[in-house]
Amino acid sequence: MERFFRRSLHDAQGNGISNQAISELAYDIGNYLSTQVEAQNNEEAILRDLWNAADQKEQHAIANIMVKLVQNEGTK
Repeated sequence: MERFFRRSLHDAQGNGISNQAISELAYDIGNYLSTQVEAQNNEEAILRDLWNAADQKEQHAIANIMVKLVQNEGTK
């Protein structure tokens, strides 16, 4: 699940997609992953549970945090 999310965001950034569009993409991916993909480990299960417990505004916040995590990978 994490690799799919990471790869999708890197592809979007590499194609010059705006940050707002990337944020919406992250939200859509989060919705997809939470309902269609089986968690492969405890961390993914926790993230899915957090997503499912959150309201739409909170889910957008989670998506934005995930985008920041991916963007910050290159700065470490």
